[in-house]
Amino acid sequence: MDTPEVVTLGETMHLLLAEYGVALRRAGTFRSSIAGAETNVAVGLSRLGHRTRWLSRVGADPSGAAVLALLRADGVDVSAVEVDPAGFTGLLMRDCHASRAIDVQYHRVGSAASALSADYVRRTGLSGARLVHVTGITAMLSESAREAVLEFMELAHREGALVSFDPNVRHKLGSPERWRDTVGPLLAHADLIFTGTDELELVTGHSDGAALLDGRARVVVVKHPDKSAEVITREGRWRQETLARTVLDPVGAGDALTSGYLSAWLRGASPEDALRAGAVSAALVVGTVTDTEGLPDSAEQERALRSLTGDHETVAR
Repeated sequence: MDTPEVVTLGETMHLLLAEYGVALRRAGTFRSSIAGAETNVAVGLSRLGHRTRWLSRVGADPSGAAVLALLRADGVDVSAVEVDPAGFTGLLMRDCHASRAIDVQYHRVGSAASALSADYVRRTGLSGARLVHVTGITAMLSESAREAVLEFMELAHREGALVSFDPNVRHKLGSPERWRDTVGPLLAHADLIFTGTDELELVTGHSDGAALLDGRARVVVVKHPDKSAEVITREGRWRQETLARTVLDPVGAGDALTSGYLSAWLRGASPEDALRAGAVSAALVVGTVTDTEGLPDSAEQERALRSLTGDHETVAR
């Protein structure tokens, strides 16, 4: 892949997912997968037909090999990923349930990805990408990782690529004050912003997504507590109710919405249509387990759109 359309930057961890419905502390069997906000988006875009590249670091360990193999299998370009012979790949363990709180356990402090740096971003470059995507999670990993995120955004500005950003708050990574100080200023560098109302309140002190349009941002997608989402631009605002019919595992819904929206946006869809495409991807992801299993390809997304909106029978015969 010589010229990616989208480049993402961030940590991806080896995921061990407990058997469905069993609390993490009682689980006896686990399913192996991967988990990373930026690679969730990269996989979603790749399945929808976009050339995607992931920038990061992994350890020279079986978990790092698993991460790279699974992303290659989904068509994500990992050729610029650094393999750290002295580092380790982060590990995430969690359970899954439709209606109770999900327990998540991270083993990532000092991981290979936490040593991401601005120098690494400069050396790898963007190779002519139209769009880059990153989240606040990466900026919270370490001071050098935050510098990498800033360089990633500034490099995109210099090379004419647009920046997509999601605060993606994870409270186990730091206090609200640290999130506000570390991630809040990054919003000013983004052209497209994806955020929950609670995240927006935490990192900016207000819950009005329209206020972000006073700066660089041209699109703000806000996810509401009732699972609806709203896209706000300078031309107007559109709301989309959730299309989920069955929820098995809610983790990954936000990244799925982002990938579905960005895919439609890259193809020139209206904000309303792009938001609906995002809602379809989110509905498919929460109907399965793991962060990426339900991410659709283009045919699956179109078929799901017809069935979820009542315009087509639910069985493809």
